[in-house]
Amino acid sequence: MTSDTTTTSSSRATRRVTMAELPGLVGTSLGSSSRVVITQEQINLFADATNDHQWIHVDPARAARGPFGAPIAHGYLTLSLAVDLYSQLLDVTDCDQLINYGLDKVRFPAPVPVDSSVGAVAEVTSVEPCAGGYQIAVTLTFDALGVDRPVCVAQMILRYLGSAGQATGGDNA
Repeated sequence: MTSDTTTTSSSRATRRVTMAELPGLVGTSLGSSSRVVITQEQINLFADATNDHQWIHVDPARAARGPFGAPIAHGYLTLSLAVDLYSQLLDVTDCDQLINYGLDKVRFPAPVPVDSSVGAVAEVTSVEPCAGGYQIAVTLTFDALGVDRPVCVAQMILRYLGSAGQATGGDNA
């Protein structure tokens, strides 16, 4: 089964830096990602993958009579776009391995109506040395066109690791 999700390109180029330049990015906006249109098919596939078939997501007729007037995407579907949207914004050219270390704080302030165009902006909030490289925290703020509040705000933690010669010390956690 194929998805009819549409991605539109961003006019912003990917920022390319070296690992040594990561600490200088604290407080820096990495800009805006491209946009992804969240279709009903994608919502249904996500529901199947997660066994979350709540009517507000998968029953367009009932959802049309519901509080949002249409089906809405799962919050975790929106969050699952984080890696793709973020990866469009930063390329660490001498990184040998990138580890998605997790999330610190996630909120879903507003729903994402079906057929919404979703994008994200990213800000580097911290950079700390870790064994073999740097751990960075990036705050991603997702928006949907036509929605007046962010639809997701998440702090993503990533580890950029280089060759043994680039080890910066720090913990092994």
